[in-house]
Amino acid sequence: MADMGRHGMAMAMVPAAAGGAGRRKRYMHMTFYWGKNSEILFTGWPGASGGMYALALAAVFALAVLLEFLGSPRVQESSSLGRRRRRATAAAVHAVRVGLAYLLMLALMSFNVGVLLAAVAGHAAGFLAFRAGLCGGGYKKGELAPAACC
Repeated sequence: MADMGRHGMAMAMVPAAAGGAGRRKRYMHMTFYWGKNSEILFTGWPGASGGMYALALAAVFALAVLLEFLGSPRVQESSSLGRRRRRATAAAVHAVRVGLAYLLMLALMSFNVGVLLAAVAGHAAGFLAFRAGLCGGGYKKGELAPAACC
């Protein structure tokens, strides 16, 4: 079922929608590749446009920064609420964080190297800003920061 696409990369054929006689078959990369012609999260997005590809990379970068913010001590230790409400808020923030982490993982499954680099850069920038203390609220010396995905 795998086909060798251009540059000798293995690609899986994705069948056209049911009743779609006359539609082209799409191909999905199964190895990392460079290029702006990709599909990230949604069919046809960002397409072949360089501007839309740049927007997709910016969205992936922002999503990674947001994940680091949601895992920062500033968000985790909101003490202005009562004990029961603080637990409920922590559970809601955790659920949102895990959902966004899965969304980022699905974006990375496009196997586009640009998307991978944008996600890594976003996590690094978010870590520096929110966990390493660049924007305040960092961890104390000797204390390990929890992973963003768990």
